[in-house]
Amino acid sequence: MDLLKDSLILLTRIVTILPLLLIMTLFMGRRSIGELPIFDFLILMSLGAVVGADIADPKVEHIHTAIAIVMIAIFQKIIAYFKIHSRSFGKKITFEPIVVIKDGAFLIENLKRIRYSIDNILYMLRQSNVFDISVVKIAVIESNGQLTVQKKASKEFLTRDDLQIANNQLDLAYPLIIEGKIYEEVLTYCNQTKEWLLSELKTRDIENLSDIFFASLTDEGKLHVSLYSPINPAPPLHH
Repeated sequence: MDLLKDSLILLTRIVTILPLLLIMTLFMGRRSIGELPIFDFLILMSLGAVVGADIADPKVEHIHTAIAIVMIAIFQKIIAYFKIHSRSFGKKITFEPIVVIKDGAFLIENLKRIRYSIDNILYMLRQSNVFDISVVKIAVIESNGQLTVQKKASKEFLTRDDLQIANNQLDLAYPLIIEGKIYEEVLTYCNQTKEWLLSELKTRDIENLSDIFFASLTDEGKLHVSLYSPINPAPPLHH
């Protein structure tokens, strides 16, 4: 009987608390479920913890959970108001956007600042349909952790109607050197040798592999190199 009673209590709590949570989420606005800046992420975590405790533990006073949800929603609304009306306040409770690629070169210090690895960035580039960093004019990690990419003007995709041709594809680039380490299977796949690679690097005045943070090779044999110390500094970006 106790198990049945507790189950009915839990069912009642779920049926009553989830509609309230939905109403408060709609009250907080689209931003609370969209881009998820850091503060909104914390708000949703708090709501989840409150609702989870209420559902899992019948001893928790149900009315206290409802009050907590309403108070969290109101608090989020107040903070959102101050963020809209005060840029300085908004900047203090979120992350600044940061440039991680400039003119096809990784900005190592910026990657270290945000603790992103090269694998993280390559994965996010692929999600943006970018498979060759040499086509990237600038790539920015936004305040919500997502990657925004602008391609070089000459590398932007055109539609088939624009060119009146059947196919319009960019060359695919494969990671060849990562943090000074050569992946020789890429050379083999692209029908190149290590001697060819070292010769190509020498023509670019690169003597040591340890100077290379990332290099890629396309099917057509085009080599792109990003050094640990890029020539172009990152442009300043702010909210």
